[in-house]
Amino acid sequence: MNWSTQFHQALPYHEFLTRHGTDAHRQRWQAVYDRIQLTDQQRVLLDGFPRKMHLLCIAGTWCGDCVRDGPILQRITEASRTVELRFLDRDERPDISEELSINDGLRIPMVVFLSEDHIECARYGERTLATYRKMAAERLGPACPTGVVPPGEEYLTTVTQEWLNEIERVQLLLRLSPRLRALHGD
Repeated sequence: MNWSTQFHQALPYHEFLTRHGTDAHRQRWQAVYDRIQLTDQQRVLLDGFPRKMHLLCIAGTWCGDCVRDGPILQRITEASRTVELRFLDRDERPDISEELSINDGLRIPMVVFLSEDHIECARYGERTLATYRKMAAERLGPACPTGVVPPGEEYLTTVTQEWLNEIERVQLLLRLSPRLRALHGD
């Protein structure tokens, strides 16, 4: 897959919502966006990222998981000078959706993490651990064999941190990459 081409064809957050969303979709995304707050510590972390990285998110404006995670990713990238985010619509790009399928299903949101020169570094999605824990507690009940407790009112904060953890992991992968260290002389 030529991720450079895909990334450059993808849309920034607001353009994605304008092109693919209805007024109701945009209102739902905005309501979550308004609730997402990064801490000072998270902002300092993001500000310290030296490597440029690209996040290509395959999503749908209608998707509940995307309504939660898309605004989180947007807030994170707004706080970083080195992280750039673009979106592709899952239904408009079945080739990419199939490439990113999980457990033989078309799942979203899926994020492909790319280096500054658009080399794939990681894939993450379609739900974070906090989301799966919450779903297990709601759907499997107290007999859930994982023994986990849903994150409660801190849910969005927890999911935000989980996305940030993955972005930091990939940033460290890029920072420690012998190829990129040689390129940047560091």
